[in-house]
Amino acid sequence: MKLLRIGQKGKEKPAILDGNGKIKDLSSIIHDLDPDTLNFETIKKLESVDKSTLPELPPTDRIGSCITKPGKFVAIGLNFSDHAAETGAKPPTEPIVFMKATSSINGPNDDIEIVSGSKKLDWEVELGIIIGKETKHISELDSQSHILGYCLVNDISEREWQIEKMGQWVKGKSHDTYGPIGPYLVTKNEISDINNLNMSLDVNGNRMQTGNTNTMIFNVNVIVSYLSKFMSLQPGDIITTGTPPGVGMGMKPQQFLKAGDKIRLSIENLGEQNSNVVIL
Repeated sequence: MKLLRIGQKGKEKPAILDGNGKIKDLSSIIHDLDPDTLNFETIKKLESVDKSTLPELPPTDRIGSCITKPGKFVAIGLNFSDHAAETGAKPPTEPIVFMKATSSINGPNDDIEIVSGSKKLDWEVELGIIIGKETKHISELDSQSHILGYCLVNDISEREWQIEKMGQWVKGKSHDTYGPIGPYLVTKNEISDINNLNMSLDVNGNRMQTGNTNTMIFNVNVIVSYLSKFMSLQPGDIITTGTPPGVGMGMKPQQFLKAGDKIRLSIENLGEQNSNVVIL
């Protein structure tokens, strides 16, 4: 299933994409796609629904973030071997874990804010994992039974704040609008091989990132198991899993986003995002 949220910010309705590509309203069945409904019981209920009986929503309506109000927005850094190489860093021997503020979550086509004085705003196309049940101290073999589905993420990063300011990466990762997710939460049964998905990102029509999840250093099962050793994961939590090469920071000379830039990114079977960079 491809689940999404449709409507003005703060007034989104849960929806599903049917077999004909039409957006159908789920608000008579579930109130939203949030920690209360992002579980395997909900998925089973939705699978039994006759989609032809559901009201259709206009395809022109705004698409919101594919989930809302997650308890945690966890991120993994330097998780693609070819991206680590472009930064000059050694591939990590364990996942590098940091957090993004949940207030950074944005719709897939919403504007991305650039703050006055920001000089190093960067892009990162990433695969997101959505957790479907409580996850604590599990093995890699058990990870799939805890993963509800996947989504597209743009891990927008202000590199000066992330790297040149003292402290942890979270400062450069957490400003409002720095976490576009969606358009869809795609249930895992729709993905034949999560370890072989093509990824790309364009800025102003120019291809910047081209990659595949097959160069991830730590795959999704490793990541979920690893995180569960240090924190419990709850239904609706999102984990973004790192980016392939082609970020602005890794270019020579470096290239960063500016007001007026247009970003398009996609991951195979997960949809695409189209965002404009605007001055706050």
